[in-house]
Amino acid sequence: MIEIDPTARVSALADIEDSVRGTRIVVGAGAVVDSFVKVKPAGGSGDLVIGARSVVNSGCVLYTGNGIRIGEDVAIAANCTLAPVNHAWQDRSRPIRLQGFAPGKGGIVIEDDVWIGANCVLLDGATIRRGCVVGAGSVVRGELEPYGVYAGQPLRRIAERT
Repeated sequence: MIEIDPTARVSALADIEDSVRGTRIVVGAGAVVDSFVKVKPAGGSGDLVIGARSVVNSGCVLYTGNGIRIGEDVAIAANCTLAPVNHAWQDRSRPIRLQGFAPGKGGIVIEDDVWIGANCVLLDGATIRRGCVVGAGSVVRGELEPYGVYAGQPLRRIAERT
């Protein structure tokens, strides 16, 4: 089920697939989903909720998997991938693509007032607390503390947002 608030702006060039498993895809008031954003319900039945006034920029890919919750006033820069899903891979007798999905790690949670730089990858179990800034090209797989500025590989806190 796809629910788009009447005040939200979803580009005609965005590709939002409807779920066959009952996943809800919700775009909140005043939110923006830019051109060439791909939303793919895959790997689970978690919901995707994009909060009020949040922006998902061009080229981002969001797999719904175990769920994605994006808070209010969030800015996600171009070409980010949000993947709250994991393939099973342990059975050597079967190709990975035929093994299905591993148990979830809680999905992805992005709290309010967060900026995620271009080309970031957020993995299942990522929690980005209120006010964080995540530097371009970062990979996030755990919890980031509120109001921190994070960058580098491995991801580390480099400053406090004031």
